[in-house]
Amino acid sequence: MRRAGVEEIPDEEYERVLDRVCAIDVAKESGEVCVRVSRGGRRYSRVWTVKATTRAILELGDQLAREEIEKVTLESTSDYWRIFFYLLEACGLDVQLVTARDVKNVPGRPKTDKHDSVWLAKLTEEGLLRPSFVPPRETRVLRDYPRMRVDLVRDRTRHYQRLEKLLEDSLIKVSAVASTLTTVSVRDMVDALIRGERDPRKLAGLARGRMRHKHDALVEALTGQFDEHHAELAQILLGQIDALDIEIDRITARINQLIADLPAAQPPAADTDDGHTDRAHPGDDPTTQPQPDAGRPGLPAVQRLAQIPGISIEGAQVILAEVGTDMTRFPTAQHLVSWSKLCPRTIQSGATHKTGRTPKGNPYLKGILGQAAGAAARTDTFLGERYRRVVKRRGKGKALVAVARSTLTIVWHLLADPSTTFRDLGPDYYTSRIDKERKIRNHIRQIEALGYNVTLAPAA
Repeated sequence: MRRAGVEEIPDEEYERVLDRVCAIDVAKESGEVCVRVSRGGRRYSRVWTVKATTRAILELGDQLAREEIEKVTLESTSDYWRIFFYLLEACGLDVQLVTARDVKNVPGRPKTDKHDSVWLAKLTEEGLLRPSFVPPRETRVLRDYPRMRVDLVRDRTRHYQRLEKLLEDSLIKVSAVASTLTTVSVRDMVDALIRGERDPRKLAGLARGRMRHKHDALVEALTGQFDEHHAELAQILLGQIDALDIEIDRITARINQLIADLPAAQPPAADTDDGHTDRAHPGDDPTTQPQPDAGRPGLPAVQRLAQIPGISIEGAQVILAEVGTDMTRFPTAQHLVSWSKLCPRTIQSGATHKTGRTPKGNPYLKGILGQAAGAAARTDTFLGERYRRVVKRRGKGKALVAVARSTLTIVWHLLADPSTTFRDLGPDYYTSRIDKERKIRNHIRQIEALGYNVTLAPAA
């Protein structure tokens, strides 16, 4: 019989106590390996150094497999952990990656690689380490392409910034008239300047579309001192921009191919019998309510994610590459939000409750969710209304994080159930659920506190 106020908290899967474990303190050229086993009723540690080469690590994997090691723990040191993780995983071992924050050495002990590996092994055998999310190989391969595309787009943006600086140096103020240098009209004008055309009226005549109405402003902006050295540098910058455009298009085509080859999304585990469920409880947050759509079954995951306000096809590809399609790794939407670091840390001691700062997370995932939140904030949708409600009392930064969190919650449900598509709850979701009687009582109480009597009469 349970006593009132007593909460029973089951252990997570990774919190099992293990008998035969291994931990590796990773460095660039080698790794300090510690194996802990039982012998004669006591625990013993064996520590030795292994070179960070393929042959040495494969030999280590065979040795650990023969010794029936149950768990291997790696500390996420830069990218040096990858060779150990990939090769030991290929040997059939259960490998987990942990962050340095979770495995800090006890104060007062020497700080050496040997002591670090022993301490890491002791934490592993007691089940005190929470593993980081390392996606399967096909998702890791996919993840590299959107990240490369993001980096190339940033490089292209820097080249456009250098081009604008070059035009400013030549007294060409076309960027003050055109909305951006990426337009076809501006490109034609810069190409003409490189070929030697200096007449501002002829250059302004190359404008297309709505820029034709800015002819007089363009004539003034294109009157400058563009000379041969400006032309040579501009040609170099445009060549680099064109080369990046080609590479970005090639990467985008490859991303589409890899996403089409991804395995279908699998739903999370069903509810257990002890009252603890593996599914999210959507009672408090309306964005967590899945919306099945039997009319459009089998819609690709990218297109279903792109239905969310603020998320483009490219943004959906980045999200899929970062979190994958298998949501069994995240039992609930709250687990995914916590992993992405879109929720602040709760700090409670006695009667004091505080919220910490939102920690750093996956920069590519948080970046695309931040862009989606900014775009959704300008829409007449549920997410847009959510932003407008939060921004009034918490400010723009926290309002964007709140919308990004809601967006990621929707993403979890769309990926967890392949038959689910997005349906907007509408901007009137909150107003349609207001408790009118309670709101009337609150307003009457506030007016009476100012010294007035209130008499209510229905509106005509």
